[in-house]
Amino acid sequence: MKFKKTLLIAAILAGACTVPLANAYADDAGASSGLVAADGSKVDSNAAKDAKKKGGGFYDIVFGSGVVGMLLWFALFGDGILAIWFCIDSSILIKPEKLMPQKLIDQVQSAMSQGDIVAAMEACQNTPCAMSNILLAAFSHVEEGFDVIQEAVTAASDFEQEKLMQSLTWISVCSNLGPSLGLLGTVQGMILTFQALAAGNAGDAAALASSIGQALWTTAGGLIVSIPSITAFYSLRNNANRRILRMTAVTMEFLNSLRNVEVAPEEAV
Repeated sequence: MKFKKTLLIAAILAGACTVPLANAYADDAGASSGLVAADGSKVDSNAAKDAKKKGGGFYDIVFGSGVVGMLLWFALFGDGILAIWFCIDSSILIKPEKLMPQKLIDQVQSAMSQGDIVAAMEACQNTPCAMSNILLAAFSHVEEGFDVIQEAVTAASDFEQEKLMQSLTWISVCSNLGPSLGLLGTVQGMILTFQALAAGNAGDAAALASSIGQALWTTAGGLIVSIPSITAFYSLRNNANRRILRMTAVTMEFLNSLRNVEVAPEEAV
């Protein structure tokens, strides 16, 4: 729960920092008085201030980019929220106490030290998790020999790893969607800009600069979503792989005592 709260606080702080930076950047860009019109004359500073008031803030960048632009911005916000959600969910999913509870390990270790496989299986059934699934796969093939047990453990480990990867893959999906949505917003903004040029509005430098700025902000938004998401994905994936390998190693340690065990065939009654 502490880690979940930390991620939520970090997400809120990141959002709180991004909007002021966007406003500051837009204000600085709009305050510039070096704009030159198509005929070579300088644009009046008052006109630049008016353009800043009309489209300089982040709110105006989002809601002043047209219907398609607003939909893309909402898609970017949704993609970022989903990325945060999947990161939190996956970080909870791969916690050691979720994958391999210490209580389960102690119970199985105690049962195996006494040679009671039935008690070990009951402990696994009472504590469902990835570790218990791997152990049950091994215990269910005890009578078939150690080589078969190893194959069962490997297959169960691969299955549990695939289940974890399916959850983590959604983070990668969100990280890939961010730049794609941002690029689509940039293309849409550039199309509007060139349409304005074609309509004979080349002399309105402030309006053209505002349109180009709106187009580029979507790409920046996509990268803001993508970079943390892809970093979190690889970090969580590596942690998940390490814990799967750890569970496999612990399982094989439990089963080493069965390496030389020979199971006698049942006598016919």
